[in-house]
Amino acid sequence: MKLKMIIAIIQRGMADKTVGAAIKAGAPAATVFYGRGQGIRERLGILGLAIQPEKEIIFIILEERLVDQVLEAMVKAGKLDQPGVGFVFVVPVDRALGMLEAQEIAGRPEADTPSE
Repeated sequence: MKLKMIIAIIQRGMADKTVGAAIKAGAPAATVFYGRGQGIRERLGILGLAIQPEKEIIFIILEERLVDQVLEAMVKAGKLDQPGVGFVFVVPVDRALGMLEAQEIAGRPEADTPSE
């Protein structure tokens, strides 16, 4: 199974909506963390408006066959096709350990149910 990682760097406060759309489109899970952007675009902004340096970074590892539909959902939900909102890119994943495939999760007995 070939894996890819979608990485999105977006304005703070946009991750919940973007991740929700990704999961609805088939992403198994996402990791979100906070960062701070620096560069000329943060100083100048679009049309001279200041762009906030606080960012949310989203990592999603998924099967290659799901990339297009998940990426499209993220771009639409996060308005990532508009300048100054953020950007998203896809990179190959050579190895990933510890991931559960959807089939494994669906086939497990109620192991997560607490015992009495």
